[in-house]
Amino acid sequence: MSEDKAKRPRRPATQLVHGGTLRSQFGEISEAMFLTQGFAYDTAEAAEARFKGEDPGFIYSRFSNPTTFMFEERIRLLEGAAAARSTASGMAAVTAALMCMLKAGDHVVAAKALFSSCLYVVEDLLPRFGVQSTLVDGTDLNQWRDAVRPNTRAFFLESPTNPTLEVIDIAEVAKIAHEAGALLIVDNVFATPIWQQPIKLGADVVVYSGTKHIDGQGRVLGGIILSADEAYVTDHLHNFLRQTGPTLSAFNAWVLLKGLETLDIRVRRQTESAARIADAMARHPKVAKLIYPGRADHPQADVVRKQMGAGSTLIAFEVEGGKEAAFRVASAMEVVTISNNLGDAKSLITHPSTTTHQRLSEEARLGFGITPGMLRLSIGLEDADDLIEDITLALDQA
Repeated sequence: MSEDKAKRPRRPATQLVHGGTLRSQFGEISEAMFLTQGFAYDTAEAAEARFKGEDPGFIYSRFSNPTTFMFEERIRLLEGAAAARSTASGMAAVTAALMCMLKAGDHVVAAKALFSSCLYVVEDLLPRFGVQSTLVDGTDLNQWRDAVRPNTRAFFLESPTNPTLEVIDIAEVAKIAHEAGALLIVDNVFATPIWQQPIKLGADVVVYSGTKHIDGQGRVLGGIILSADEAYVTDHLHNFLRQTGPTLSAFNAWVLLKGLETLDIRVRRQTESAARIADAMARHPKVAKLIYPGRADHPQADVVRKQMGAGSTLIAFEVEGGKEAAFRVASAMEVVTISNNLGDAKSLITHPSTTTHQRLSEEARLGFGITPGMLRLSIGLEDADDLIEDITLALDQA
């Protein structure tokens, strides 16, 4: 392949199939899985040069591995990031993205509408190490401005949020963060890299749980951290991961790498179905409230149009009758499966107040908009008409 041909820019769907591929001397088509802890050197001098960074290459799979490197490079190219590092899970990615750059005396501003485990990191874990935090309504830009302190070093948000599907104006929050000299870290799981690219909107760091749409078939755990600035990785993240070891296994990296090949077509199909299903559900008399980022009645519809290519694969809705009615709806479904995961080929339904956000107080849950009657629906790859029939029949029984 000529140098010019190799450097020709590729569109996202092509990058998801070919980006970052390394081939061994055997010329395999499917990327190789390197199940090895360490690597051999021809001489002691070669080992010394590798550890000094004078000779590029792999040292130990806790640091990096050819298979994990391919996964990192493929999604880096998709996102347009300067550098990427993978982790053993999505929460390992969130924790490392924050902790690698913070020290005692620093301050973090975060949107209050976060996944329960993310709230734990911000509210409980970071303060143990002397890092203060302030939670704000992510959709209120004035609250972000007012929360800034002289020692604020990071902003953190997810958009759309879990499970209420609020959409936060990433570009505007990025401006506020940068005026304060802080980095903006965005959890982009619900939007996926297909519909939203936070780095292009001004975010400094993007995190994913690869366990969700990237795998997309409920097989493995994994996470990824992407940075707009390589210095964030070289100065902070790489050494943190190297020394603390939340390493993505080569097997999981290989599964996630293969998942990326079909990410585009899966997310597009799931989103198309989700839009149809949301419209059908909105007309049902048992649905007291429906939230879907692709609908004109979404509370932040203007922001959705500005920063997202399409709606999400997720729907949030509230049924009349509270927890008991929500349980009846979830249990009555035959095609949709009850689970706390999302982004799967199978459609999944979750009751957040008793599962993913159960550890929060009732007051906190209600403050986030998580009512006892709320359900989160992750749309899979089944026929949309079958899903509409299944959901409608379940709602009829509520």
